[in-house]
Amino acid sequence: MEQVLLIEDDDRIRLSLTLGLEDEGYAVRGAATAEEGLVAQRREPADTVLVDLMLPGVDGFECIRQLRSRDDVPIVVVSARDDTHDIVAALEAGADDYLVKPVAVKELSARLRALRRRARAASAASVVPALVFGDLEIRPEAGEVSVAGRPVALTRTEFRLLCELAQHPGRVLSRAQLLERVWDYAYGDERLVDVHIGRIRQKIEADPAAPRHLVTVRGMGYKLPR
Repeated sequence: MEQVLLIEDDDRIRLSLTLGLEDEGYAVRGAATAEEGLVAQRREPADTVLVDLMLPGVDGFECIRQLRSRDDVPIVVVSARDDTHDIVAALEAGADDYLVKPVAVKELSARLRALRRRARAASAASVVPALVFGDLEIRPEAGEVSVAGRPVALTRTEFRLLCELAQHPGRVLSRAQLLERVWDYAYGDERLVDVHIGRIRQKIEADPAAPRHLVTVRGMGYKLPR
């Protein structure tokens, strides 16, 4: 049974989501503050963490950053804040997905199942030789990336996104295609793709403003040139 940690300060929402997710087959632990949630995750790591942004004390953005600094657990934001700035900031902090309240439990459960399928696919992936693009080297079977011999730390989602582009060198993949292949979403917010591309560029490009590896093809999508 998949373990979910729900960090939500509103008692009614926490109870409602807990009961709904339990009906969907998840084991849910709740936390009313970021501090409580961070301690809970250290003591007994959950498979997925759900985080509200408007938390008392340490806010959701900082909570995400601290969670992400410790491990690669999938993080989904569930928040009433739907401003583009907040969504982008949460994704840049390290969240994998973002849902705006009020959220239907069925939709949330579908997103969690997609995360689980991605994890299974990664563990069952066949051995792929190292993929080399100039000074960028990607080793899918080892989960490793390096630039000019220097190791680069990517989150699980960033790594999957980079591998997807690397396995189709020179081919433009649209945001919708990347959402389906990397996030396993038939539809979704394409800002997920843009923000994660930006984060990868910060880590692998000498000049993220003028990328050599992760190239934008205006009006079409992204590609990794041969």
